[in-house]
Amino acid sequence: MFAAELKDVTKAYGNKTVVNSVNLQIHEGEILALLGPNGSGKSTILKMLAFIEDPTSGEVIFHGERVNYKKTEEVRLESTLVFQKTTVFSTSVKNNIAYGLKIRKMPKVERDIAVKEALKLVRLEGFEKRNARKLSGGEQQRVAIARALVLKTRLLLLDEPTANLDPKNAGIVEEVIERVNRERKVTIIMATHNMFQAKTLPHRIALMDEGEITEVGKPADVFGKLSKNLASFAAVENTFNGQSKITPDETSLVDIGNGVVVEVSDQKQGETVIYINAQDIILCDSPIKSSARNEFKGKIIEITDSDSIVKLKVDVGRVFAVQITKKSFKEMKLNLGSQVYIAFKASSVNVF
Repeated sequence: MFAAELKDVTKAYGNKTVVNSVNLQIHEGEILALLGPNGSGKSTILKMLAFIEDPTSGEVIFHGERVNYKKTEEVRLESTLVFQKTTVFSTSVKNNIAYGLKIRKMPKVERDIAVKEALKLVRLEGFEKRNARKLSGGEQQRVAIARALVLKTRLLLLDEPTANLDPKNAGIVEEVIERVNRERKVTIIMATHNMFQAKTLPHRIALMDEGEITEVGKPADVFGKLSKNLASFAAVENTFNGQSKITPDETSLVDIGNGVVVEVSDQKQGETVIYINAQDIILCDSPIKSSARNEFKGKIIEITDSDSIVKLKVDVGRVFAVQITKKSFKEMKLNLGSQVYIAFKASSVNVF
């Protein structure tokens, strides 16, 4: 049995259809990301799964039972939506988090224990007496998530949970999402247009465009073989538009600008989108001896340290994202401005 299921769900406001014949199965205990540009229908799906918006047509199944949108009092207790624009009450953090529990008439002793646990989960221990309205945007978002968590609902819905947050608070919120899912087995659906977040946080991605789901799969599958729809809206690393010409060798040369021409194994003529996975790019501090058809000389313009991996941006006329081990980074004594060489095979280039 699925945690929830959408069957041919359509939502229209007047003559405008914002969700069009969507079919989606949400697995119990997973983190599912609805990924797409603004206006693609992500938030509307969340509202229907929170039972605060009813579908124009189609069925929503919640834990095996069809939802009657004329009578949603009971199911609304099982699904909680945290909106992108956080709303907190002008009272203490503790009172904000305990609000829903008071409505449900939970005894004070149990309520205090639940609030304390939720504060620990979102890393706001010691904030109980602070006025929630005086907290930073990131802290308020964490209060809103804690307010949802204390209700122990079966489905947690998050609408752009880290939008407009600073990197520190965004990282904490992502950590909270992962931890709640892992430790409490809460099923989480989050709407996002954050590409890096979608690549690292969810178990699956449902890619949306103009009210429709165009692709569903694991992040590695969706990003490993970049779809044309994803490339069309996403600022994905190593995605370039160019003009392609077929060569006598039955390959193609794609001019992506600034003197950078990429050889690909596909035969494609005309306007083209290409994508190269950062993991398929070799980096060296001297010319590379390999069978790779593509080799470019450039310099490092950005360095990001992430655990055992170092992520680099290399300007070769166009900027490529590359990742290497921390050990290799130290051995090559690289730094900002270092001259390097990158190489990748023609067969590693995805063409659309």
